[in-house]
This record gives sequence, structure tokens and C-alpha cells, in this order.
Amino acid sequence: MAALDSLSLFTGLGLSEQKARETLKNTVLSAQLREAATQAQQTLGSSIDKATGTLLYGLASRLRDPRRLSFLVSYIASRKIHTETQLSAALEYVQSHPLDPINTEDFEQECGVGVVVTPEQIEEAVSLPPAVSCLLRTDPEQEWLNFSNQGDPRVRVWVPGAFLNHTVWLSVLHLLGPKTETDLEKKPKVAKARPGETDRRTAKDVVENGEAVVQTLSLMEQLRGEALKFHKPGENYKTPGYVTTPHTMDLLKQHLEITGGQVRTRFPPEPNGILHIGHAKAINFNFGYAKANNGICFLRFDDTNPEKEEAKFFTAIYDMVAWLGYTPYKVTYASDYFDQLYAWAVELICRGQAYVCHQRGEELKGHNPLPSPWRDRPTEESLLLFEAMRKGKFAEGEATLRMKLVMEDGKMDPVAYRVKYTPHHRTGDTWCIYPTYDYTHCLCDSIEHITHSLCTKEFQARRSSYFWLCNALDVYCPVQWEYGRLNLHYAVVSKRKILQLVAAGAVRDWDDPRLFTLTALRRRGFPPEAINNFCARVGVTVAQTTMEPHLLEACVRDVLNDTAPRAMAVLEPLQVVITNFPAAKALDIQVPNFPADETKGFHQVPFGSNVFIERTDFKEEPEPGYKRLAWGQPVGLRHTGYVIELQHVVKGPSGCVESLKVTCRHADAGEKPKAFIHWVSQPLTCEIRLYERLFQHKNPEDPAEVPGGFLSDLNPASLQVVEAALVDCSVALAKPFDKFQFERLGYFSVDPDSNQGQLVFNRTVTLKEDPGKV
Repeated sequence: MAALDSLSLFTGLGLSEQKARETLKNTVLSAQLREAATQAQQTLGSSIDKATGTLLYGLASRLRDPRRLSFLVSYIASRKIHTETQLSAALEYVQSHPLDPINTEDFEQECGVGVVVTPEQIEEAVSLPPAVSCLLRTDPEQEWLNFSNQGDPRVRVWVPGAFLNHTVWLSVLHLLGPKTETDLEKKPKVAKARPGETDRRTAKDVVENGEAVVQTLSLMEQLRGEALKFHKPGENYKTPGYVTTPHTMDLLKQHLEITGGQVRTRFPPEPNGILHIGHAKAINFNFGYAKANNGICFLRFDDTNPEKEEAKFFTAIYDMVAWLGYTPYKVTYASDYFDQLYAWAVELICRGQAYVCHQRGEELKGHNPLPSPWRDRPTEESLLLFEAMRKGKFAEGEATLRMKLVMEDGKMDPVAYRVKYTPHHRTGDTWCIYPTYDYTHCLCDSIEHITHSLCTKEFQARRSSYFWLCNALDVYCPVQWEYGRLNLHYAVVSKRKILQLVAAGAVRDWDDPRLFTLTALRRRGFPPEAINNFCARVGVTVAQTTMEPHLLEACVRDVLNDTAPRAMAVLEPLQVVITNFPAAKALDIQVPNFPADETKGFHQVPFGSNVFIERTDFKEEPEPGYKRLAWGQPVGLRHTGYVIELQHVVKGPSGCVESLKVTCRHADAGEKPKAFIHWVSQPLTCEIRLYERLFQHKNPEDPAEVPGGFLSDLNPASLQVVEAALVDCSVALAKPFDKFQFERLGYFSVDPDSNQGQLVFNRTVTLKEDPGKV
């Protein structure tokens, strides 16, 4: 019955029945609109005209602070606010003045209350500045006019837009005259890029005078999406859901005095594991947003759980941030603030907002745990018990400090402190109680005067505790912004599951090149620029993003194509003896490091009478369309200027081809061969590791897709080791992480397992697929 009454009430405001039903599905909006309409009826009676109803709906749907509803409804009902422009100004005013009382005189002036503008005043005020008049006379084809009216400011703000536009265009018509036949000609359509096409590049092409001009995207353009909605430093209160108190504006003023209006972000990893591809997005977002706004970014280790933290993780995390090209403004630790955090916990108890509880961890699990019987214990008692926790008088699990609030997900009274007797890597045995994430995170942000606390979507349920805790202690409250995580198909990134993979022998360690940890990607040969470009292409959205690995690999190829010098390697060697080699000793061949740009230099390789080619580049009985070496079908040897032709096939006792005997001629001495193949002569022996996907299914953690669990989904062909591959001698001095393109094979990186006598290469990615290659 109540729903029918509300439906009738909403349609009475001018909403269509469909719109009214949609509104009823939004409980917050429908409650606010119902309240606004009911209050308006007290002034206007039961009948409300459509124009007023539209304003009431706009008010209910856009008002962020319900405390201001009655105040604004009174202005709409009394016709003091009667246009959409005035309503927008009113909403902006109450948002930027969150504290009571509102200065009504200032409010009315800002919202144009009582302002009356006649048509004559409009025509008098609307005048085209000389610069615009000149522009229109000299270039009548200008499609858009951008000018600021220098006349009566009331015309700009409070006149209905349609009437103002009409008056402006009458002025333009008077200046230029009516449209000619040329003006009315249909202009050719400009081809638009496919959606996301420019997003997949770090630079976009603009055509000027028929030539492409590369225009580099700014960091803010790369960080498009949610980042464009962020508040300015000091305007935290304009953020939806931000909670203000009587102290908010003073605290923000002090904050601005300390920061000078500078953007401040932080990357706060837990030092209990290795960073993965999802962290790369977080690093790029936090450091990139700060850089794009001339701000600073902290690297803060959230070291509040000594049981799981190891020194190697601190080092590895810092190294990965630096590897991606970022330098923290300052490296800090949550443990830097343990004394202050403890003092604030005591203050929280004194304010009646926290208490010591003795419920066990298992009692607090589940969706509807029982309320704590100690929630209302006296403040003095909680203070004594918390001090006892501090002095080590409770065993682990016997006592916790809990905060008095209910979070978005329904979780009640989250834990602020718990007892742990594990020595801390920095503070040793000084503490036996440690703060939780829910308690530590927002307060460390406050201490460091972070302006934008950027975190992934799963922390949205903690936003209420974030705001609540800062306000409960009357300290500066930053703004928490959530964005969607970045995941990849055919991958697992969970620390626990990676440890299971290591224990099962499926991978060697955290840096196994088949994983998507950052250390693994570096070892495989992924350039940091490629990872950063990938994160920029993905962008920042609220929705979780799960990408195909080949999109990341495409970014890798883009970078390595321009940075990895060429070399030649043979994975399955077949010896070729040139019987008429034109010299008594090996020739020195100059090979360009980058064939497409020979200005980048050359390297020298020997070319002798004995060379090795890929076994697959020869066939005794080729299928139709085969273009490489066969009877009666010569091939060219890349970079040599020579063509070889088959004369004899040498086979072993089993009938397997062991070597070939060929003759050679200059490439320009006869018909051009159908193909040119790579080769090596006087090569180095090396080990090459070829990697494929670690898992067979897109979502190895999904029970519906992989009922047996992710360990049952391992790809048995994810690693192939070629122990006796051959590579040309130009790479002899290569160091770990040096990268090369082995012609026709792919991109490869020197593995840290290499030593002076034996190079080991990891295949980073294959070359782009060539449908015409056979």
C-alpha cells in the first residue's frame, strides 16, 4: 500500500509511471524524494506543478547531505528557487559550506534569489567582444564560439539558457547574415577510431596538413576515468559520502597550511609477499596521479603483522617500485607511528568509542556474530585492561581492543589492536600488541596528510571506518577513493596459492617466469615501460578489470621492438657445409642491430663454410607452399648476401638427416630466392627456456571451470628447456636481464642463472603472428 501511495505521489510530481517505478527501486532516493514532496505539499497543497516537481526530483537525486533537504525544499516551494541553474548553484553552495549555520544572505546572493532580469537587459548585456567579432569576420567557418560575457553577471547565471542562447545567436546572425549555400553543404564525415583505439596507445596521431603528428598523452589522460572525478586538495568535503564534523573546516585549513595545497598519495604494501601485476596498476596510479598533479607519493610499508613479514619482502618491494621507474618522496613504515597510534587508541577509549573485548577470533567470524558482552564495560576498566594488554598480561587471542561502529558490510565493532608475541623486524620486543589495518591505515594517512587515499574496490566496505575513526579522534580526515583491481586470465596472484605452487614443485620460486609477480616478469624479460604502458591502457575504473595476457605481451613487443638489438640463434641446429665457400677463412659480416634503423649501429658475426640452420628450415619432401630450403629450392642466408642451394643430404644409420652439403652464390647472381633464413657460424652453446601459459583454463581458480582446483589445471608444456641451443657470438658479453630479438624466433632475456661459461636465455614473448608464414 505504501508503495502505491509513493507511486501516486511521484507521478503527481510529473514523473512518468516508468520513471516513478524505477525511483522506487532506489530506497535512498525514493525516501528523500518522498520527504521533499511531503514538505513541499505543506506549502503548495496536494497539487504540485511539473516544473516544481522536476526541481524536487533534481534536489532529491543530487543532494549529498540530507540535513539540507528541508532548507532547500523551502526555497523551491516558496518559488525563490525556480530554475535548474539556481538549484545547481544552491546544491554547490551547501556542498561547499557543510557547517551550520548557513548564511542565508550569502546563500541567496550566490543562488540568484530575487534576481529579475528583463529581456531588454539581456539584449543590452549580450554583446560580442571585439576579438570574437574580428574572428567571425575573418574566419566565418568557425563552428564554436568561446567567449565570456563582460556585461551583467546576472545574465550569465540566472537567465534561462535557451533564451540566452537565442539572443547570442541573433547577435551572430546580425554580424554574419543568414547562412549561404556553402554553409548548408553537407560536410564529409571524418572517420572515427574504434572505441579504445587511442586508449591502447601511449601516443595518439593527429593529422595536420596531411601529415601525422605524434601527440604524447598526458599522465592525466592516461589516468582517465575515475581519476578525473577526484577532489582538489582541501575540498575533501565535496566528495560523496565524506563525513563532516564541526572541526572539519579548521582541520582542512591546517592541512592546507602544512601541504601548501599539494597532492599527496601513498603506496602502502604489506611486506609479506612479492608484488604482482595488480600492484603495478596501484603503483602507477598512486605515483602517476601524484606526478600528474605535481604532487608527492610516499612508499609506506604496512608492517603491522610481524608473523608474516620478512626482510626480503621489504627489499623486493622497494626494488620493484624503483624498477618501474618511480622514486618515493619518502619511505615510511606504519611502525614509525606505533607510539602515536597507541596514544590515539587510549584517547578513543577515553571518548567511549573503544573497549577491550574477550571474544575469541572464531566467535567473531561469520555474517552475524554475537554482539560483544563487553561492549558497554566502563571506560576506566577498558583503560586498565588495554594497559595490561600492552604489558603482556594476556595470551594471544585472550583480549582485543574493538572500535564501536558498524561497517558497510554489516561487520560490527572491528578490532583495533590484538596481542602478538612475535618480535617485530624493526621494533623488536618493544611491543606485544599490534594495530590492525582498519585502525592503522586511515590514521597513518592522516599523519602523512595524504590527500587521496587510493585503494582497490574490496576496501570500499572499510570506508565508513576510515571516516569514522579520523572524526572520532578529531584529526585530519583524508578521502578514500576505490578503483577496480587488475587481474589477468590464466594466472593466480594470491600469495598463499603461489606458495602452494612452489611447494608442489610446479614453479621454482616467486620469480618463476611463468608467474605474474613483478619479479617473475622482470626475470622473463618484460621491460618496466611495457608494464607501465599496459597499466595506462587499462586505465582506472571502478569495475574490476580482467585482461587477456596477450594484451600485456603486445605492450612488451611494442617496447622491445625499439630497444632489443637483433641477434641470431638456432634452437634445433642442422649443420650445413658450404662446399664452394668463397674464402679460405671465415668472413666478418656486419649485421645491423636494428634493421629498420641502421643508424643504431652494427655488430659483427663470423660467416664460415660451416653454418647451422633451424632443422625446420629444411625439408626433403616439402608440402605445397613451403618456401625454405628443399631440393631445387635455394634460400638466402640473412645479412650475408649469399644464396645456398642443396647438393647432398647426409643421413645417419637410423635415416635421420645429420647434415647438408650445399653450394653458394651471390644473391644478385641469379634469381631471387623465395625466402631468407637465419643461421649461426662459430656459435656459442647456450640454454634457452621456452615458456607457455602455466594454466590451461582462463580462470584456474573458478570451481565451475576447474572443479579439481587450480593445482589440477597446470599446463605440462608450460616450460621447455633447450639445453644445447646455438647463438651467434655477438651476445658473448651479455649480462643478466639484457634483452635481444633472436631473428624469426622472438624476444629473449638473459637469465640470472647464467655464468661466464654458459648463457641462459628466457623467451620473453614470441614475435607477432604472421598468417602468411609457413
